[in-house]
Amino acid sequence: MRAVILAAGRGSRMGALAQDRPKCLVELAEKPLIRRQIAVLRAGGASSIGIVRGYLGHLIDIKDVTYFENLRWAETNMVMSLAAAAAWLQSGPVVISYADIFYRSDIVRDLVAASGDLVVAFDRRWRSLWSRRFVDPLSDAETFRTDESGNLLDIGKRTTQIDDIEGQYMGLLKFTPKAWSAVEAVIAGVDAKTRGAMDMTTLLRALLDLGFPVSTVGTSGQWGEIDSEADLELYEKMIKAGDLSLEN
Repeated sequence: MRAVILAAGRGSRMGALAQDRPKCLVELAEKPLIRRQIAVLRAGGASSIGIVRGYLGHLIDIKDVTYFENLRWAETNMVMSLAAAAAWLQSGPVVISYADIFYRSDIVRDLVAASGDLVVAFDRRWRSLWSRRFVDPLSDAETFRTDESGNLLDIGKRTTQIDDIEGQYMGLLKFTPKAWSAVEAVIAGVDAKTRGAMDMTTLLRALLDLGFPVSTVGTSGQWGEIDSEADLELYEKMIKAGDLSLEN
């Protein structure tokens, strides 16, 4: 199993913390996020690691990984960073990780073991974390609904109804070559501007609209996304309080 970390973006909401370095080099508990991700992905079953670089990409200098480049990082979104790793996605299953998250190896192992050509990880206990990150958890939460078999029905829309949210998308997925072929068909069918602006949840909705099945695996906390300095401060406090246990 291979894994690719999408680390091309600017991370402007991180303010001064990411002004002189890619967001993935921001440290959580004195260790860069990308180092944590690589260790956990390997512990979860990834034998090879790839990194898609962009903003200040030369600062990401890690041995024993394969590098891909999104040269248009400043004008494109996550899906084009994903496309930079097309050579791997065409040749075998790949776990995809955003660069601004941390998680445990058990969810990676679940992704690796899960059947289905496209599998999305989500957090069932999202309200506990979102309530600590936001005054109103719904201000940043998005729809996530599955059927009785755990197949994805809806993702990534704004909502004011808590019942529309069974969990929160984590930015951790698995693609097989069959799923990647479906993705290529989607992005080939839109104009260059739409393609460049497409984010991952928009892509997933497009696949659902075409009837492509998306499976899910759930976890219960012990992960996080870092969108701001306030997020980083929160996680550091949670670690000190014993509310968050990092694996590495």
